Amino acid sequence: MIIKQFEDKPLAHYSYAILSENKIALVDPSRDPLPYYKFAEENKAKIVAIFETHPHADFVSGHLQIHKETDAVIYVSKLVVADYPHVTFDDGDELNMNNVTFTAINTPGHSPDGITIVAKDKNSKQAIFTGDTLFIGDVGRPDLREKAGNMKAKREQLAKDMYHTMQNKFNHLSDDTLVYPAHGAGSLCGKNMSSDSSSTLGNERIGNWAFKNLTEEEFVAHILKDQPFIPSYFGFDVDINKNGAVKFESSIADIPFHMHSSKVEEDILIIDTRDQEVFKNNHLPNAINIMARNNDDKIETWLGSIVEPKEPFYLVISSISKRQEIIARIAKIGYESQIKGIITMPFIDLEHSDEFVYTDFDKNKANYTIVDIRNKSEFNETKFFDDAINIPLNQLRDHINEIPTDKPIVVHCAGGYRSAAGSSIVSKEIENAKVYDLGEKINNYK
Repeated sequence: MIIKQFEDKPLAHYSYAILSENKIALVDPSRDPLPYYKFAEENKAKIVAIFETHPHADFVSGHLQIHKETDAVIYVSKLVVADYPHVTFDDGDELNMNNVTFTAINTPGHSPDGITIVAKDKNSKQAIFTGDTLFIGDVGRPDLREKAGNMKAKREQLAKDMYHTMQNKFNHLSDDTLVYPAHGAGSLCGKNMSSDSSSTLGNERIGNWAFKNLTEEEFVAHILKDQPFIPSYFGFDVDINKNGAVKFESSIADIPFHMHSSKVEEDILIIDTRDQEVFKNNHLPNAINIMARNNDDKIETWLGSIVEPKEPFYLVISSISKRQEIIARIAKIGYESQIKGIITMPFIDLEHSDEFVYTDFDKNKANYTIVDIRNKSEFNETKFFDDAINIPLNQLRDHINEIPTDKPIVVHCAGGYRSAAGSSIVSKEIENAKVYDLGEKINNYK
């Protein structure tokens, strides 16, 4: 049994191919099937099975497309009540693939319909693919299914389910069992995940808080405390994954492109993905700056937090060479159908952001309204400015009226990435206001 791990860094998502002789099984595949097809070609093997550990909230899975293009069977819990062709896979079910035997463990907690896939080969090598149930150093959050999916569940009940999963569901597995989760550090599906991409069950039993000797009440209180915010797109993606997404390539093929253009429909949102300094020097009126310069810029997360599902928008890119890459990233969260058109900027001056005189702000902070757009937990843990107003970035568009307009407005986050988006939102929504982005200067106050 050979296990290949694939990483989608911006979403901190791990997917897997399990190879045994001439057959491959996939676990929790990404939207784009190409990496798995290449792996199959390289190993002269056929993809015969696709395991979905649950309907994912933070990315769109390619399971249905892969099924249609390879005839691989999709295996998923009967509790999902999936609307795509599938075979149910739950406690007691088994699949043999050459030298590997797959079994299922129903592991509710992150979702009511989650399963863990156990793979064991004839040499007694054993691995578990835990989806969003067991992470390295943490477990999946239980608060994502109250408003999404065919099976809605309250966070308190799912937290209790997770407690019983951790207490009982893995006890029959040995310490040397390999642990492969669906996410790592940086994902919003948990709160304190390790940067390690895999572990052993023995190491997790020692180091993971969820295996500690806690009462149910203590466990529930801990898992529900200080969970990250829930992006707008999470419920949307659960529903897409329950039904199965349309083909990746065709979904991005016909999006209109306008080179060196400033023509957009009025009242349609504009998302500008260029570097913040380039954006500040010249941008379309009322544009929001969500940078997508590299894989460290999490445009997937912040686009899906700021823009609502089904809300149309134009997309500004820095160069034609970035078109396919950025559309593909947006398709990972199922937002590609909302793009009205893709634009590269014309060679004319349009709008620029106000020039920020930092020295004046540093000496006279009382003369400014300071808006801290970090998450509530970040703000409560560390406050950089005593009089700052905290409105998290994902809530900014809906709470813009809470910002006083009698002074110039300075927006900041923790490092500069989010404040580029936040300051552009405030500037767009509040007419005639002086709005400044503190950017990386925030590091001077840490």
